[in-house]
Amino acid sequence: MYGVRMPQRSAFLAAAAILAVGSGPAFAQGTPPLDPNSPMAPLPDLGIPWPDLNTRDAVEGDVPIAAAQTTEVGDDQRYRVDVVGLNGIGGAVESRFDALSVLKSGESKPANVAQIDRRARDDAELLATLLRSAGYYDAYVNTAVTPAGDRLSVKLTVEAGPLYRFTDVQVAGLAATDAKAEEMRKAFGVKVDTPVDADTVVAGEAALREKLGREGFPFAKVAESEVVVDHETRAATLALTVDPGTQRKFGVIRVAGKKRPFGAKHTQAIARFRPGQTYDQAMIDDLRRGLIATGLISSVTLEPVAVGTDTVDIKATMEPAPKRTVAAEVGYGTGEGARVEASWQHRNLIHPEGAVTFRGVLGTREQLLGTTLRMGNFTRRDLVLNSRFIVSHDNLAAYDANTVELGANLERQTNIIWQKKWTYSLGFELIASDERDFVATAGIAQRRTFFIGAIPATLAYDGSDDLLNPTRGFRLAARLSPELSFQGGTFGYARSQIDGSAYVPLGKKLVIAGRGRVGAIVGASREDIAPSRLFYSGGGGSVRGFGYQEIGPRNVLDQPIGGRSLAEFSLEARIRPSAFGGNFGIVPFLDGGNIYSTPYPKFTGLRLGAGVGLRYYTTFGPIRIDVGTPLARRPGESPVAVYVSLGQAF
Repeated sequence: MYGVRMPQRSAFLAAAAILAVGSGPAFAQGTPPLDPNSPMAPLPDLGIPWPDLNTRDAVEGDVPIAAAQTTEVGDDQRYRVDVVGLNGIGGAVESRFDALSVLKSGESKPANVAQIDRRARDDAELLATLLRSAGYYDAYVNTAVTPAGDRLSVKLTVEAGPLYRFTDVQVAGLAATDAKAEEMRKAFGVKVDTPVDADTVVAGEAALREKLGREGFPFAKVAESEVVVDHETRAATLALTVDPGTQRKFGVIRVAGKKRPFGAKHTQAIARFRPGQTYDQAMIDDLRRGLIATGLISSVTLEPVAVGTDTVDIKATMEPAPKRTVAAEVGYGTGEGARVEASWQHRNLIHPEGAVTFRGVLGTREQLLGTTLRMGNFTRRDLVLNSRFIVSHDNLAAYDANTVELGANLERQTNIIWQKKWTYSLGFELIASDERDFVATAGIAQRRTFFIGAIPATLAYDGSDDLLNPTRGFRLAARLSPELSFQGGTFGYARSQIDGSAYVPLGKKLVIAGRGRVGAIVGASREDIAPSRLFYSGGGGSVRGFGYQEIGPRNVLDQPIGGRSLAEFSLEARIRPSAFGGNFGIVPFLDGGNIYSTPYPKFTGLRLGAGVGLRYYTTFGPIRIDVGTPLARRPGESPVAVYVSLGQAF
């Protein structure tokens, strides 16, 4: 058995160097440092020398590690590590020790006695350093290695001693910030009676720098704190010097570099600040993320440049990212058949941020050729202009359609980087479609040509905590599309749909999620409306367990004919057990829904589907696999349906 006593000198600097990578405070000592290698003086009047703590039999009852074993020193053995005495000290010391401990890292592997001895000594020193960094300068770490059945027990016992605290904290230079001086002191956070903790001081310095940058001081300088520890009084003093410089306002943005994807005007449109506003470093960080999010820039440096005494211009130096992407996709789905899609995209073909995409689809039930234009950050941040021209053929169970579509819309987008509370879109659609459907009563095929003009609009509120994997909150979305049809005369109608979902956490490993959807078409009969504009239900984004378009009224040939209204719901339990590192989840679900020929849903005759899903949680969202089956399955309906996608079902 052996112990490690903290030397009577400040270990704060060493701890800060380990934990803060040299960014921590500099320290001075109130008493002269002692040389831990110098011999100790004899005990006065007794003539008894101090024990040599470098030997393991220094203290009565200590036993050399080798003598405590029943095997030879060179034999490999397994061991168990226990650390006691850290209760009440805080989790940071224990978590850091677990991450850095050589004993912990080798706990599952056999080692010989000499290796275990060396690891124990190293870990005792490590734990001592961590305790000093947390303000426990008189801590004592005792280490014992003893047999415990078929393995060894390595026990580290901590006697933390008193927690040192600051008795005086001086921050000089904040008077130059005028009325904001008190806010700056609060941001630093270290005050009288604060524990002498390296993390607290380093975090306070960082918080003060951030506060100065947010309040208009881009050139502020914060020196390293000077800490003096007094072991006699078990206390410390801190002195910090700040040079805030002058408060500044934003000037203009300058863009440097020969291969820049866009210029200063568009960069200013992405920025959330305007010339004349007080400088705020958070807005600079936000602009950096916004520029990277365009996909046109691989890296960017934003540097404040002093102009006069009260203004800073922002110099943006950009490195362009690859502009072109070629993509392909191959898939198969029950009801949809085989499908191959290929696309080519140039993300800046039309400056600035004009992404042009050409895509084609070849499948057993779908063929498509089309082009889209997406103008990102159109005139201002997060506003997107979309336009498209598509020629397609769909051969589905409910209808067969040859369609030409021209459309555009303006939308406020949301994404995983900046999840928005409110989003909206407004646009137009011009559609010419030659469609074959069936007379509902007789099942007789007929072809009709429709010319449709629509003005779709959406409004959505997102009160959830995550875009792809929400665990609490709710969402609401409404869509309204007034439409004119020129088939067999001119008449109008309106398509509307409301979606809502809610998420309730029950502990850390269970979320109950629910979804509801209602839709209605008013102003025209089902027979007059193009089949492709009617409502259908069934599938992975609708009622799981059923194939695409399987739910709803059918003709005498048992083919779906769609309807003017719909009602759907989903309820699922998202369970995320601790097994496998918490990366997998199990989701039992129950879905229901129906389609109606009336203009408003009746909420009767709901078809139910149930099943279970598997989730694999990644850094960008969960990968979803759901397997469902229809309840009260009818003849012709598949017993099992499988769905694979990115993100939760809703």
